[in-house]
Amino acid sequence: MLANYVLQMVLFLPALCRKMGVPYCIAKGKARLGRVVRRKTCAALCIDKVNPEDRSNLSKLVETCKNNYNERGDEIRKHWGGGILGSKSQARIAKFEKAKAREIKL
Repeated sequence: MLANYVLQMVLFLPALCRKMGVPYCIAKGKARLGRVVRRKTCAALCIDKVNPEDRSNLSKLVETCKNNYNERGDEIRKHWGGGILGSKSQARIAKFEKAKAREIKL
């Protein structure tokens, strides 16, 4: 589990988790993860030992994380930003294309 406020972790760790097949999810804040580990805040959480009576709850959590994050990674990445360039970027590309067309004519 990752907190969404730690930018370096939110950018890097999901790609690594998808590559290695490790289920992950992103929580809304460090305080929510902190409640799980009984601290004020926590940036990341890894669960390695589970009591036998809690295994069914963990398996449900793992399945939810895999469905919502690991398996939808490509879909989430494609919609991030919308694929629409800003006006400055469009102007720069148009200027580059115009220069390229002039160069081809010569």
